[in-house]
Amino acid sequence: MIKNIASEYPIELGSLLNSSFHNLLKNKYKNSKIVIIVDENSHDFCLEFLITSFDELKEAEVMLLPTGEENKVMEVCFQVWEALSDYQIGRKDLIINLGGGIVTDMGGFIASIFKRGIDFINIPTTLLGMIDASIGGKTGIDLGPYKNQLGTFTNPKALFIDSSFLGTLPKHELMNGYAEMLKHALICDANHWNELIAIEALEDLITGAFIEKSIRIKNQIVSEDPKEANVRKKLNFGHTIGHGIEGYLLDKEPISHGHAVGLGMLAEAFISYQRRILSEEQWLEIERILTAVFPKIEIESTEIENIISLMQNDKKNFSGEIKGCVLTSIGNCEFDQNFGNKEIEEALNYLINI
Repeated sequence: MIKNIASEYPIELGSLLNSSFHNLLKNKYKNSKIVIIVDENSHDFCLEFLITSFDELKEAEVMLLPTGEENKVMEVCFQVWEALSDYQIGRKDLIINLGGGIVTDMGGFIASIFKRGIDFINIPTTLLGMIDASIGGKTGIDLGPYKNQLGTFTNPKALFIDSSFLGTLPKHELMNGYAEMLKHALICDANHWNELIAIEALEDLITGAFIEKSIRIKNQIVSEDPKEANVRKKLNFGHTIGHGIEGYLLDKEPISHGHAVGLGMLAEAFISYQRRILSEEQWLEIERILTAVFPKIEIESTEIENIISLMQNDKKNFSGEIKGCVLTSIGNCEFDQNFGNKEIEEALNYLINI
């Protein structure tokens, strides 16, 4: 069954075979050249299904991105832009991003910049991609250790979410999606939090109900505030400290984005508790859940200053202050909060010594 979740562009949840994807290819893009961007994982596990299921894609050019956050950089984008030029891709042509959050972030950025913008469609194949990264029009790449420092706000022409792609995902990829699901619940929906923490195994997350609820939370927020001027900043909960950790470890012992966000949420909830705006009871519940899912990091306290230094260049900052989110309760979040260096240091020491 297909559900079209209303927004500025169609978000269809259900079997790709029964969606409007075929009609788009057959009608709107019938005279267009088509490029499919994949990474090594979606190339091996998803591409064949896509090409063999839709005749219109049999002549599509396939561009393979190297897997890993360390490859989410301008150098790789230049290689793709040069290939698009070699294929004489024009402004009436189409890019299909088939993969996880890195693919939809990079593919959207590549499409939004090339010839001042060509159409793209997102088909996310990971849980994180389905419920978070592919929704809301954020595209981007990293600049050294700084996450998503270069990017645009550009919506896809359509987003197709088919949970059958999740069948081959390893457990750590489900953990990445779980982090963002928990984030959506903590900032907006206490009932969703209670549902999520009651699961018996991460594999339970791939049911349509969990995915749809998380998509609706994310889509509602970004529809209200497309350019992150206000309420959309709530979605940064866990990302201020999480991005600092992820960026610092990128050339040392990299951790996944979901793992970093999980630790970031734990640290920012700790700050909320230390400020006495989050009750001890709810803090202990959050701590119990997040520490059970997201392993602690092995860094020395002497490295904290370097992590804070990275955070001082976070794109969310202004007026010389590091900005983040705090929880007033499970399901309620305040954004644009100043994070002082001392409380960040205390939060990072907490993570180290859990």
